[in-house]
Amino acid sequence: MNLKTEISRLVSRAVESAVRDGAFDDIFGDIDPKVEYPREMKFGDYSTPIALESARLLRRSPMEIATGLARYIGTDPRMSSIEVVKPGFINMFLSTGFLYDNLKEIVRLGADYGSSSKQTPRRINIEFVSANPTGPLNIVSARAAAVGDTIANLMEFAGDVVDREFYVNDYGNQVSLLGRSVLARIREQKGESVEFPEDGYHGAYIADIAAHIAEDYEREMSAIAGEDELVDFLALKAIEYNLAGQRRDLEEFNVRFKTWFSERTLHEKGSVNETLDLLEKANGVYADEGKSMFRSTDYNDDKDRVLVRDDGRPTYFLADIAYHREKFERGYDLAIDIWGPDHHGHITRLLGAMKSLGFDGKRLNILISQQVNLLMEGETVKMSKRLGQFSTMRDLIDEIGVDVARYFFVMRSLESHLDFDLTLAKKESSENPVFYLQYAHARICSLFREAEKRGMTYDPSSADPAYLDNEESILLMKHLAKFPEEMEDAAEKCEPHRVATFLMKVAQAFHKFYTEHRILTDDRAMSVTYLLLCDAVRTVMANGLTLLGVSAPDQM
Repeated sequence: MNLKTEISRLVSRAVESAVRDGAFDDIFGDIDPKVEYPREMKFGDYSTPIALESARLLRRSPMEIATGLARYIGTDPRMSSIEVVKPGFINMFLSTGFLYDNLKEIVRLGADYGSSSKQTPRRINIEFVSANPTGPLNIVSARAAAVGDTIANLMEFAGDVVDREFYVNDYGNQVSLLGRSVLARIREQKGESVEFPEDGYHGAYIADIAAHIAEDYEREMSAIAGEDELVDFLALKAIEYNLAGQRRDLEEFNVRFKTWFSERTLHEKGSVNETLDLLEKANGVYADEGKSMFRSTDYNDDKDRVLVRDDGRPTYFLADIAYHREKFERGYDLAIDIWGPDHHGHITRLLGAMKSLGFDGKRLNILISQQVNLLMEGETVKMSKRLGQFSTMRDLIDEIGVDVARYFFVMRSLESHLDFDLTLAKKESSENPVFYLQYAHARICSLFREAEKRGMTYDPSSADPAYLDNEESILLMKHLAKFPEEMEDAAEKCEPHRVATFLMKVAQAFHKFYTEHRILTDDRAMSVTYLLLCDAVRTVMANGLTLLGVSAPDQM
């Protein structure tokens, strides 16, 4: 149950009742009520500015309208009180009885609490990571992996059907450069004197790839006569090697893609040339000094973009248009891309190309994952794939584990630059936010183990809501009641950091409750009641951590 949505409906029904009773004109019913969180909890749990927004339409004062509606809203059993405050806000306070009933509902639903189902779920494609297959995944790719997978989890939790996709850039100059780099290392390992490609890949991993291919494909290599053909062969084998490693690292990071889509296949099946033809038919292309240009300035780009070079080779941009056209032709209602920080300028021209092809631009949502600065002892670790000076995703997993890495990548907004503090990430104390959240879950599990040792039967039906009439319990129950709407908002806005922020509020409220109230006592009714509250907290913490791809341990 999304409580915020339910309260919006409650306000709508109040409007309908007021109009039906003749208190307001029929035109009032055309206003869609907005429900917000007040600035401070002392002003209520929810608030609506509907009286302010309708005053001019109704030609009545906001305070008069708010007072008239409050009478209807206040009859709902979920409300303990309603306040009308200047200049016309209606502030609503949830009743303890409703919050108590919601605890039992949380425990009853368990892992399903907070999830939604839809009669017509959207089919969504979310493409993320999509790192070049020229080496191991780096830290920026790891952030995209954590964020993309969490967004996918949230959208599935909200009732949509989501396919995770990885776009493999296995075509073009970078692939040839990879093959030449591997060939140079193979010859070096044979004792030959070679000149390494100036723009080649210098990382130590290239030597590992070279040794692997030389050992496993010696016969195939010896049968290839031309150097260009040998470079192509080595490039393909190097890509296979790198992709296998990327897949292993991602799966250990709890990320599994349904589709690994090869850019090369777009060229091989003629989709790239076909897309160019379609753009030409849409009058989106013109010739300029032997190049084919897309009229991207028609879509607010700063200049027109090259689709085909003067030597006849298609650009990456044209292949990207073909790829996104292919996505929509697969029938997705929405395609979401997560790109790296250096791709921001590409958004306008790609959206323009999709509109030129006749697709609704609203079906494509492109998110930018900002730069990650990995800090070690206060010093920034330099990252450069070609020079081999970078920290890989594999290194990070080995250093701090999957749980901490995934949480740290998601706890800040995707649009924000992220300073990843390894010193903090390695701490096993309450200073580490992951430890703090997991400890709340583990502490509750230990309470239930202790209750069982004492022979205390946990029967939620014997709980007494009177014991929950205290500041700490009420605050905790209010947080728990907002879990479904917080998760739905995070999914709708593609903001997974909101999950981390919400869980931190719950954990802080729980630890305060635990400090102020003894849970297991000789008063069985009080103990069972507090265990019910703890059980609901445990459920919400586990559900939220699962969405983040982080484990919820029973003990620590």
